[in-house]
Amino acid sequence: MRAIVIALIALTLSACATVQKLDAASDVHALLVSIRDGDQATFDSLVDRKALKREIQHRLVAEAARDERVPVGLAAILAPGLAELAGETFIQPGVFRAVADYYGYRPDMKIPGPIGISTMLKELPDGRVCATAKKAGPCLLMFTHAEDGRWKLSGFEGDLSMLRLKR
Repeated sequence: MRAIVIALIALTLSACATVQKLDAASDVHALLVSIRDGDQATFDSLVDRKALKREIQHRLVAEAARDERVPVGLAAILAPGLAELAGETFIQPGVFRAVADYYGYRPDMKIPGPIGISTMLKELPDGRVCATAKKAGPCLLMFTHAEDGRWKLSGFEGDLSMLRLKR
């Protein structure tokens, strides 16, 4: 009897996890479509701009501090302002086009539905989910469940060189 109860608890917890990934997948799907279509309004509604900008800024400042060509004092003075500008500039659908390409979502391809996308999402211990290109692959895009009930892009852990302005 105890084994059955434990099995039922495990199934219930895994079902919650699946529901969470499926719930997130609907918003991830909408974000991918907005990136493909260059839909700024939808993109903005699915991005936690403050969190994503803060992360990009911290990473830019850290990279400037590690760059031997930049004097440490100069990096400390200039990096925050440049990071502010870059953070604002990088949070656009067209900039994330290369990231979508990395995941295999080229403009000429149909984007899979939420069920297909949910298989490529990984739940994290802190309640966020991340998108992977392969089952055991690294997380590049992080999503947080927002107060408005939507899952929003809140972090980018890929190489910053993937974030490119359209030419």
